[in-house]
Order: sequence, then C-alpha cells, then structure tokens
Amino acid sequence: MEGNRKLDLKNKVWQKSKQFSKVAILILNWNGWKDTIECLESVFRITYPNYQVIVIDNGSTDGSMEKIKAWAEGKHEALTPEPTHPLYHLSHPPVKKPILYIEYNRKEAEASGNPELEKKILNSSQVTNNKSLILIQTGANLGFAGGNNVGIRYALSRGFDYVLLLNNDTVVEERFLEPLIQSFKTSKEIAAGSIIYYYDKPKVINFAGGKINLWKGSTPHIGINQVDNGQFRDMKESDYIAGSSFLIKTEFIKKLGLLNEAYFLYAEEVDYCIRIKKYGFKIILIPESRIWHKISSSVGKEHSTTFLYHSTKSKILFMKKHAKIYHWGSFFFFLERDYVNKLFSV
Repeated sequence: MEGNRKLDLKNKVWQKSKQFSKVAILILNWNGWKDTIECLESVFRITYPNYQVIVIDNGSTDGSMEKIKAWAEGKHEALTPEPTHPLYHLSHPPVKKPILYIEYNRKEAEASGNPELEKKILNSSQVTNNKSLILIQTGANLGFAGGNNVGIRYALSRGFDYVLLLNNDTVVEERFLEPLIQSFKTSKEIAAGSIIYYYDKPKVINFAGGKINLWKGSTPHIGINQVDNGQFRDMKESDYIAGSSFLIKTEFIKKLGLLNEAYFLYAEEVDYCIRIKKYGFKIILIPESRIWHKISSSVGKEHSTTFLYHSTKSKILFMKKHAKIYHWGSFFFFLERDYVNKLFSV
C-alpha cells in the first residue's frame, strides 16, 4: 500500500510537470567530475518542475563517467566545496539517491536514444523525486561546440521545448530557471541568459551582459568585478550572453542551426548570438536568474598557454567571419599587445 501511495504521488507530480515547457539542461564534462557532481547536486534542487538533466562527457581520461555514475547510485558524495564556503548550501546536503540514469554513446544519442527504455525508467517507482539522468559519452574531446551539439541533437530528436547550456563548473540558485522561462512569455523571439557571479567571490559579478568590439576583437563583460548592489535589476538587451547559462527554444535552433564546431573553445556563444541577431531575435540578460562560475576550471586560468592558444585561434576565426576589412589593422595591434602582456605574465 505504501508503495502504491508513493507511486500515485509521483504520478501526480509528473502530470503537473507536464503543464510546463520541458527543458533539456545540457552539462558538458571534460575531466571535471568533481565540478560536475557539485553542479548536479545544485541543479537537482531547482524548483522548475519539468526538466531533464543531460551530462555529455567529452572523452574524459580521468574516469569522470564512472565517478558520476557512482554519485548517481549514492556511492560517491560531492567533494566540494568546504562546509564553510558561502555557496555550500546550493549543493548540500546531498539530494536523495539513487538517481536512475541511462547511458548512451554518441551514435545512440544522436539517433534519439531509446525512448521506450526512458519511458520505462521514468515511470519506475524507483525514480527519486521524479529525477533521472541521461549520460552521453561522445568518445572524444569535441570541444565546447561539438560536445554540446551532440546533446542538442539528442534534445531536438526528443521534442524538448528548450535547451539550456550550463557549464559544469557552476552552481545555481533553486529558482534560476523560472525567470529564464518567464522571459519568453514577454517575447518569444529571444535567447536568454543568467547573471553570473564568481564562485570564489559570491557577491562579485563576472557577467551582467556582454559587448562586442570588432576594433579590438574583444567581447568585454558588463559589470565585471563589480560588487552587486542591485545595479543590474532589470532585464536588458545584450550583444551576447555567456555560454555558461544560455537558454534558447528548440524550434529556433531548428531554423538557425547548431553551434559552429570550428570554434573548439571560446567565442562559440558570441558567434551564435550574432547569428541570432541577424535572424531578427534579441539577446536578453535576466538578472533574476543567478549562477556562480568557477571560471576556466577546465583549461586553467586565462594566462595559461592552453587559454592563449585557443582564445587567439578563436578570435581570429571570429574576426574572419564577422569583421570588416577596416577592423583588421586595429585588431592586430590589440591582439599583439594583449598576447605579449599575457605571455610575459605567465
């Protein structure tokens, strides 16, 4: 009898959730299972009722997939942050386990996975709090765009209403998703993103919108390093939104296409936002949606040789696609100056 009551309650929750648009939350992992597990602990606390978490592993070599599966089975706890960290409450205490999961390789995921198996699992009485996890192994490091595109193709094939790109080295507020979804009721022709704070400085802003400067080939963040005193309270248009938390309707992705995989790392979301604007849509920053980002944890800090290589390569590709001939002289001047400054500060 107790089991039947729990199943009836789960079915009622599931039926209620169907009244809300379904969101595919894509979390890309590459050798970062500790960050990913902390991110998952925070995401599985959100109050929005209709979402599916999809972790795409980009061919990790650190045993990430096995660690994440062990976490879902309740055999591995989140190891970060320390209990004294001001954001500890966003990922602790642990959400109830097990969280049932289905694992696909790239070919299976891009061919729509196994809908019957997923339906069986989602209707199982073992599903905890109506939560489940899709795991996709790409088999190689496809970069930010390539890895996320695998997840996007899966989401498109399965009829999700929205796709949310979320960095694995972030944690989120419980109600971070509702304001993003709500913004589409104001205007359907948009893409929306969150305000981003530093994980290590939780009251300091990293991103409250972005500017695109083709003279410098730069994409400076609005509000960077400012303490949040309520100066960014209202929804506003932006040149671009960060790929750390990027929400878009799947029906628009079908028209616009996927992320450009020529960008292995950096500038993918800026390029995509330019394409969105050329389509006549707006880019909106939603300050009521808040996340905290560890910043460059997968490739090291901004003065590392990995960062310099990929950021420079992406800048040049970005300029080739979007700049006019009269932008190039000043671009190379600033590129050389910035490169030399960063190289000597390594």
